Amino acid sequence: MGYRPGRTCRDTDKPSWTRYSRRKPKKSYVKALPHNPLKHFDMGIKKDDYDTIVKLITKEPVQLRANAIEAARMTISKYLQANVQQNYFFKIHTYPFEVIRETKRQTGAGADRLSSGMKKAFGRPTYRAMRLRKNQTLFSIKSYEKNIPQMKEALRKAQSKLSKSYRVIIEKISS
Repeated sequence: MGYRPGRTCRDTDKPSWTRYSRRKPKKSYVKALPHNPLKHFDMGIKKDDYDTIVKLITKEPVQLRANAIEAARMTISKYLQANVQQNYFFKIHTYPFEVIRETKRQTGAGADRLSSGMKKAFGRPTYRAMRLRKNQTLFSIKSYEKNIPQMKEALRKAQSKLSKSYRVIIEKISS
């Protein structure tokens, strides 16, 4: 069984059950955290002479699973490696703190006798996610002005991996 569709957890109107305390485990809502598929938040080479920054900004509040962010990160990284080589610095600006809970359902013949229905349906932690506000930066790429078309194309490809809508903003870096 794979992941549930992203539309089942992209809205931010649901309550957040993210409390995980190492010092006081009895006060935790979450007893064990699911693993985080995001390992790299900064990619490329940091240089002081980059003159342009291109950002991917949300148009509306959204909650994104960490595996969707990882897919977008890999898409951007591969495209920039192929087209810009080492002349960029790519950064993910948020961290997946949210814990998504899911009550596993049984399907098939005889499932109605085996499932417990909605009794104690708080669920188990299954994935991590990040909540983004309206106009919050998700990704940014720093590079030279000549690489703007490649940076815009990389962010456009990454948008297809993410829920809801985004906009691309280009800014000059003042030295």
